[in-house]
Amino acid sequence: MAGRRWRSGAGSPDRAAAERAPRIYTRTGDSGFSSTFTGERRPKGDRIFEALGATDELSSAIGLAGEFSSEKGHTFVDQLHKVQCMLQDVGSNLATPLSSAREAHRKRTSFSEKPVLELEQWIDSYSEQLPPLRTFILPSGGRSSAALHFSRAVCRRAERCVVPLVQAGEADPNVAKYLNRLSDYLFVLARYAAMKEGKEEKIYIKPEP
Repeated sequence: MAGRRWRSGAGSPDRAAAERAPRIYTRTGDSGFSSTFTGERRPKGDRIFEALGATDELSSAIGLAGEFSSEKGHTFVDQLHKVQCMLQDVGSNLATPLSSAREAHRKRTSFSEKPVLELEQWIDSYSEQLPPLRTFILPSGGRSSAALHFSRAVCRRAERCVVPLVQAGEADPNVAKYLNRLSDYLFVLARYAAMKEGKEEKIYIKPEP
């Protein structure tokens, strides 16, 4: 019958839809533990999850910088999107501790040197277009530039979280190399964004004693 009102309960469209839709929450982490890709349960304070969290923050920071940069029509926005995709692969590698990973896990989450070399090409390309850096600069130069500088700082923190995992043999060394190079890329890109927008970069001035 047209216009019929359904009562909640078995057979209602609302309940059927709810049963089909995946839940955002799982309750599996309520006790303070979470799972790696290998199925190993570790405390949420484990350094693997610290590194994963920092990498997630980095991707979010880059996403914000990308939105600001898109508003200004910067052509490097596609590169930032590619970086975010690469950070998903970084996370997959970090979530697969080599101490408990089977060969199948390692093949699925391996991280090559190719993305590192690509970042170096991008850095060289932008660096050639920038004026020489003769003094310390502060995060500034407009919203795009400042957001990229913020992303760089988050990247350095992510790298600090990842390096102990690499040194312990739990993550691929190329992951640490990628984050190291990524911070350089974000620094150069911040300067490039300021230059393209005609914004002034604030320089460090030693305060008077």
